[in-house]
Amino acid sequence: MGKKKDDTVWPVTKDDAEWRNQLTPEQYHVTREAGTERAFSGPNWDAKTPGTYHCICCNEPLFVSDTKYDSGTGWPSFFQPITPEAVAERADNSLFMKRTEVVCSNCGAHLGHVFPDGPPPTGQRYCMNGTAMRLEPTTPEPADTQAEN
Repeated sequence: MGKKKDDTVWPVTKDDAEWRNQLTPEQYHVTREAGTERAFSGPNWDAKTPGTYHCICCNEPLFVSDTKYDSGTGWPSFFQPITPEAVAERADNSLFMKRTEVVCSNCGAHLGHVFPDGPPPTGQRYCMNGTAMRLEPTTPEPADTQAEN
């Protein structure tokens, strides 16, 4: 898939050289050129670690592990984003298919696609590229070890 160009102005913008300097070649291909990693190959496709998934480009929180499930596809799948505003959706008619592309609403990074075949409560399957996200594990709250007298 080639680069997707449109007139959208994102809150975080960088020129091509800045993105290439910040990202690995695979991260750049997936997020800035709307590429797709091979199934069962990207980071966190099978992760069960509690935490928050952030955009690899701008660090925006996108999804929480509580909404992640095993879709059997080989890509991290979620039934909803962390907030409705965290991602933007747009029509993707490439590859002779009608799909809905999901991008980071903060920087426009290509994340993956959403399909209407997910589990309750939303019925949505946000099928994301693991390469496009970074998992920040939840830090457990320290237990009170001593009560004050």
